[in-house]
Amino acid sequence: MEDRAERLARVARGWDEAAEGYEAYFVPRFAPWVRAAVTAVGSLPDGPILVPCCGTFPELELLTEDFGDREIVGIDLSPGMVRLARERVAGRPGVTVVEGDASTLDARWSGRCAAIVSVFGLQQLPEPDHALESWVGALRPGGRLAVVFWPDGIEETDPFALLAEVIRTRGPASDRSWEERLLAAITGRGATIERDADLVYPMSHPDAATFFDAFTRSGPLRALTLAVGEAFMAELRAEFLRRAAAGEWHHEPRARMLVARR
Repeated sequence: MEDRAERLARVARGWDEAAEGYEAYFVPRFAPWVRAAVTAVGSLPDGPILVPCCGTFPELELLTEDFGDREIVGIDLSPGMVRLARERVAGRPGVTVVEGDASTLDARWSGRCAAIVSVFGLQQLPEPDHALESWVGALRPGGRLAVVFWPDGIEETDPFALLAEVIRTRGPASDRSWEERLLAAITGRGATIERDADLVYPMSHPDAATFFDAFTRSGPLRALTLAVGEAFMAELRAEFLRRAAAGEWHHEPRARMLVARR
């Protein structure tokens, strides 16, 4: 069985290989959810802002618009993502990017941070509920958490649903029990949940093949490809395209946002 260190190494390598494609394909499509998370933090007490699982750091421009005088730190496990993020922050005083495991924040942040903002990183971590405990523990009194992630059942039909179904037919379902423990993880560290909401925005793809290739080469399934091999993924691709609708795809995936104050 793959242990935690092996899984993290595979995930990091997957995102290293996916980084440039992710920036080009997914960052523009995920922009509405990023804006919603940054907007949700509202007014803040003094202190730094942390962005765990920052990827290429698309939150940066929005954060510096409202909090340009703050220390802002992005954290990501993937050296490839960190490289692109550092290119984005170049020349911005007070902004840094750290390469490291964002699921357990360094003790130096404990009780110091004005905000934690994270978009679409939580569901990739080995133990998302434990990661939230660590993130909430980094907040100072009055500090705010805004986390957006893909929940179980992103959509009932369309690309994400079909992809999940095709993957399930070829292997065991992933353990999603952690999602039921998220609220307790937040309140257990002394924070109050202010918002638990679904965020639905439109997304488009030129066709089913483009979506599948982007998701497996420039998205979260790059790590799965490294684990199962290209031949297995080619079989998944063939089955996905066999069942997919032809032509341009328009859909409205549902993300979940949790906002809390400590």
